[in-house]
Amino acid sequence: MKTNKTAHQRPVVMVIGGQDPSGGAGLQADIESIMAAGCHAVTVLTAVTVQDSASVADFMVMEPELVLAQMKTVMADFPIAAVKTGMMGSAGNIAAVSDWLKQNSKAPLVVDPVLASNEGDRLAIDDLVPAYREKLLPIATIATPNSEELERLAPAAKGQSKAAAELLALGCDHVLVTGGHGKTGKIHNRLYSRNGKTSEMSWPRLAHEYHGSGCTLASAAAAQLALGEKVKPALTIAQAYTYQALVKGERLGKGQWIPFRKS
Repeated sequence: MKTNKTAHQRPVVMVIGGQDPSGGAGLQADIESIMAAGCHAVTVLTAVTVQDSASVADFMVMEPELVLAQMKTVMADFPIAAVKTGMMGSAGNIAAVSDWLKQNSKAPLVVDPVLASNEGDRLAIDDLVPAYREKLLPIATIATPNSEELERLAPAAKGQSKAAAELLALGCDHVLVTGGHGKTGKIHNRLYSRNGKTSEMSWPRLAHEYHGSGCTLASAAAAQLALGEKVKPALTIAQAYTYQALVKGERLGKGQWIPFRKS
């Protein structure tokens, strides 16, 4: 069968996550970040949230069968160059998504292990940690936990390096631990890889709190992988892009600042 592919065709990134009506995080943040990199985003909805730029009031999680049906339909139509997961909402969704990807996708996978909102609001109907550890992290190319998520994913580990090593031992190829939380003068993002190498990027800490910074970074990284970049340069580009989106961010609502995601 002939296709309509052209030499300049944009790579397609599939993003799996929740809807945020504020536009700060979730699928809208994913779409904006991916488009800014020159890729096309296709979306799989896992949850509908009731939230603004300050907090999450409520959410409803999609059934795994519906999530899987969206994935199958999109993947049958588009050549998927990379996949990014965000809010999964339930252990059932994690199991359905990971099992399908393991059997049907060779695209690089970026896992943003969303366990709660930046404000600590619940974003799942059950405990996601076992499902992440047993299902999604073992097939991830890159996981992008912040320091608090890393502690929850590896609670028995003593220190960041040992916690990251624990996730790598599960099968994840690379773990980028982001340091956006805290009060230090700089943000330190540390990359741990299965080959034993580590690297770090540091950024001056900005004055504000931001809604959707993690979504922006993970989606930007997935887009760079889709464009053919190797992991380390992909993350270097994605981190620089995210930082500039935060620098240019605006307080559009009454809560946190919204990253300005543009090319």
